Amino acid sequence: MKIIDTHTHVISSDTGVYPVAPIGGHQSEWSRARPVDADALLRAMDKAGIAKAVVVQASTVYGHDNRYVADTVRAHPDRFVGVYSIDALAADAVTQIDRWQAEGLAGFRLFTTGSTMPGQADWLGHEASYPAWAHAEALDIPVCLQMTMQGLPALRSLLERFPNVRVLLDHCARPELSDGAPYAAAEALFDIAAFPGVHLKLTNRTLAAAATGRSTPAAFLRKVVDVYGAGRIAWGSNFPAAEGTLSALLATAQDVLHGLPEADQALIFGGTAMRMYPALSVEKTS
Repeated sequence: MKIIDTHTHVISSDTGVYPVAPIGGHQSEWSRARPVDADALLRAMDKAGIAKAVVVQASTVYGHDNRYVADTVRAHPDRFVGVYSIDALAADAVTQIDRWQAEGLAGFRLFTTGSTMPGQADWLGHEASYPAWAHAEALDIPVCLQMTMQGLPALRSLLERFPNVRVLLDHCARPELSDGAPYAAAEALFDIAAFPGVHLKLTNRTLAAAATGRSTPAAFLRKVVDVYGAGRIAWGSNFPAAEGTLSALLATAQDVLHGLPEADQALIFGGTAMRMYPALSVEKTS
């Protein structure tokens, strides 16, 4: 089974070339405590047996300066695709999308919550962001959303206006799962599956949340696969923001997902990612 990690980050030790300029005004603690650069990520992937990875802009380190992600992908196009961050409200948002796509990156990320910016930002769905969404729809550029479930009504409004945009919800939009099946507290997450462009990034963070309270990971997986289908779910480690080695994070996910049919596992651990980011399916030729 070809394994692809859809949620990794890289942090350069060269703050002169790649200065820190985080969204939220201060750098995330995880990036200070356990930074991993591109070479270290490759070593971790090789040790874990991960074929390829999506490098997602470390928004709590570099903000919208995506040069390190672009340089990482340029140096290792056979192993990485990259997701860049933009300010969707900026007057030049479309120009920035075109810039980073031309740099070889494969989709953009909107950061509306996180460790340096708790809660749910109220700008998601603002009309000033419509040109960015329209551009993503016209060019079939996938959009990663770092958000909470409180942002789902705004996302629904956006998808009603731009129904063909492909969206990947980081950490499954951070659902509340402790009530257990049938997951009434996460009803909005399952309701928005009615929009076929919505995909879920099933990270180790989500798997941990699924093991709290009355929930079990197996019960959550049954529900989410039943509603979305494995072809709209992709695994991501969140390494190195998530504590632990990449090998251990993958092993945890494999252990949790082992009860699914092999075909579903193949989609979640690689197939969905290749459909979302076609460059991941391209093999290096000698």
